[in-house]
Amino acid sequence: MSKRPRTLPLLVLLCLVFPLSAQTPPVDGPRTYVPADFAQFAPRTALDMLNRVPGFGIKEENQERGLGEASGNVLINGQRISAKSNDVVTELSRIPAQNVERIEIVDAATLDVPGLSGQVANVIVRSTGIGGQWAYRPEFRSYYTDPLFTRFEVSVSGTKGPVQYTLGLDNRGNRSGAGGPTWVYNPAGELIEARDEKWRGNADQPRLSGRFVIDGPGSSKGNVNLLYGRLYFDYLETGTRTSVSGVEREREVRVDEHGQNYEVAGDYEFGLGPGRIKFIGVGRGSRFPNETNVITRFSDDSPVEADRFTQVGDERELIARSEYRWTSNGAEWQMSAEGAFNSLDNISRLFEVREDGQLIEVDLPGGIANVEEDRYEVMGSYGRPLSSSVTMKLSAGGEYSQLAQVGAGGTTRTFYRPKGELSAAWKVSPRTDFNIKLARRIGQLNFFDFLASVDLQDDQERAANPDLVPEQSWDLDLEGVRNLGTLGSTTLRLYARLIDDIIDYIPIGETGQAPGNLDHATVYGIESRSTLNLDRYGWTGARLDVEAQLQESAVEDPLTGKTRDISNSLLRWGSIALRHDVPNSAWAWGAGASGQYNALNYRLTEVGRQWEGPVWGNVYLEHKDVHGLTVRAGINNLFAADSVWDRTVYEGRRTGAVSYIEERDRQIGPIFTFSVRGKF
Repeated sequence: MSKRPRTLPLLVLLCLVFPLSAQTPPVDGPRTYVPADFAQFAPRTALDMLNRVPGFGIKEENQERGLGEASGNVLINGQRISAKSNDVVTELSRIPAQNVERIEIVDAATLDVPGLSGQVANVIVRSTGIGGQWAYRPEFRSYYTDPLFTRFEVSVSGTKGPVQYTLGLDNRGNRSGAGGPTWVYNPAGELIEARDEKWRGNADQPRLSGRFVIDGPGSSKGNVNLLYGRLYFDYLETGTRTSVSGVEREREVRVDEHGQNYEVAGDYEFGLGPGRIKFIGVGRGSRFPNETNVITRFSDDSPVEADRFTQVGDERELIARSEYRWTSNGAEWQMSAEGAFNSLDNISRLFEVREDGQLIEVDLPGGIANVEEDRYEVMGSYGRPLSSSVTMKLSAGGEYSQLAQVGAGGTTRTFYRPKGELSAAWKVSPRTDFNIKLARRIGQLNFFDFLASVDLQDDQERAANPDLVPEQSWDLDLEGVRNLGTLGSTTLRLYARLIDDIIDYIPIGETGQAPGNLDHATVYGIESRSTLNLDRYGWTGARLDVEAQLQESAVEDPLTGKTRDISNSLLRWGSIALRHDVPNSAWAWGAGASGQYNALNYRLTEVGRQWEGPVWGNVYLEHKDVHGLTVRAGINNLFAADSVWDRTVYEGRRTGAVSYIEERDRQIGPIFTFSVRGKF
C-alpha cells in the first residue's frame, strides 16, 4: 500500500501559523455581520452571506435517531429547523440576501437551545415582500460522462398575513464517471489479469418543498415544513478483462435505482405558565428500489455468466416531541420528552443464470426481514452564567428503546441508556472565545446493516446480523476562536471520542461477515479553520480561507486482535481557497486546492483503500452583474486527481493466504462548471 501523503496538510498547518501570530487591533463587542459587510461579494442568498463569515464553517444536524437535541451550528431567527430531510443549507439557499438583517456569531452555551456547542450562527431574517430567485448549474466532463443539463434551483418567498412562506423546486442532478486500467497480481507479484474498464453514473433528484412560518396569535410561533422528492439513478460500467490464459471477457454492470421520499414536519410554540412550550411532529418515509445486473461474455465458447441482485426497502419514521423552557433566577431551564418509531421493510433477492440462459433465484438467508425500533427519551437542561465571562449548560436524561426484527433470525431486545452533556463558554477577551463540551451520545443505526446483501460489482457479500446495537460514546470538544478584526478569524478545535460498541465487520459463522459491534475504539484529532483578509497587506479585495484536520483512531481488529485504525476513518484533510473581488469592478476570481486521505478499509476477506486524489484543484471567474445576473465559469480537477483502489483479497479470511492483489487507477479528467443566478 502507498504511504500516507502528508504534504498538503503540513502546508495548510503552516499557513495557519501566520494569522495566529499577526498583530491585530482590539475588537470590542459580539461578532455581528450586517449586509454591508458582504457587499463586495454581491451575495444572492443567506447561504452566500454565511459562507463569507470569516473562519466559520457550517455544520449540519447529525442524522440521529429521532430529533433529539440540536447538533448543528446554524439557527434561523433563533430556532433550529424542526425537520430532518430539509437541511439548513437548502433552507439558507432559498432565503434572499435582502431578507437577512444580520448574522450573529455567538457561543452555544449562551443560547437556550440544548445540544449546540462551539460557535453558532444565528441568521436573523425578515421577509420584505414577495420575491424569487433561481440558479442554473450545468456541468461538463471531458471523459466518460454525459453532460449535466438538469441541475437547477428556483424558490419564491413572501408574506401573507401572519404567514411567511418559502416554496422551492430544485434538482440535485449529478453526472460522474471514470475509466482506466486495473491490474491483478498473484501473491508472488506476477500479473494474472489486465482490465480496461469505464463507468458513468447519471443521477437526478428533483424535490418540491415548502416552509411556512406562522407568527401569532399573540406570542405564539409555528413552522410547517413539507418535502417530496424523487430519485432517478442509472449506472453503467463496461470493460474488457484479459487473463494470462488469453481468455478475454466482456463485462457489463448495470445499476438502476429509483423511488421517492417525503417528509411532513411542524412545530408550534406558545406561552404557558412561567415559560414556553413547543410541540414538534415529524413524519417521513422513503422507498428506493434498486436492481444490479452483471453480465460476463467470453471470447471462446464458454457460456454467458449473469447475476442479478434486487432490493426494495420501505423506510418510515414518526416522531413526536415536546419541549418546555423557562427562566428562573437568571438560569435557563428546559424539559423535553420525545417518542420515535422507525421501521424498515426489506426484500432482497439474488439470481444467477442457468445453462439454458434463464435466471433462477438463489437462496439469500437474511435478505427478507422487518426491523423496527420504538424509542422514548426524557431530557432536562440547565444553563446559567457563572460570571460576566463564563456561561455553562448542563443537560441529562436517558432513553428507553426496543429493537425488534422479524425474519433473518430476528429477535427483540430492550435497552436503557443514560445520555447528556456539559458545556461551557469562556470569553477570555473581547476577541478570544473558548468553548468546551463533554457529551454522552447514542449513535444512529442503519437498519440495512441488519440484513444480508450482495455487492455483485465488487464481488462482496454480507451476512445478516440481528444483534446490532447502536454505538455509544463519550465525546470531548475543546474549541478556541480568535477574532482578528479586519484581518479575519481563526478557529482551532481539539476533540476526542471514547466509543463503545463501535460498528465494524465481524465474523458470522465459519466463513461469513457482517456489520457488528466491537467493544471499544478511540478517536482524537485537531481541526483548524482560518480566514485571512489580505487588504492590510496591499492586496485589496483578496481573501484566503484555510482549513485542515488531522485525526488518529484505534480499534482492536476482530480477527488478529491487533490495534489498527478504524476502518475507512479520516486521517488527513486540508483545503486552501483564494478569492479576489477586484476593486471598483463586478469581477471576481478564485482558486483552491483540497485533499483527503482515509485509513484502510477492512473487511474479513480483504483490506484496501478506495479514494479520489491525491489533490483536487479548481479555478473560477465570476461576474456579479451581467444584466442583473451573477455568472460564473470554472474548471475543477486541475491536478488530475484519479479514482484509485488498491486492495488485497484473501482466499478465506485475512489471517489466511493471499488470493490476489488488485490495483486500479481510473482517470476522471477535467470538470467544467458553469452557473447563472438571478432573482425575480
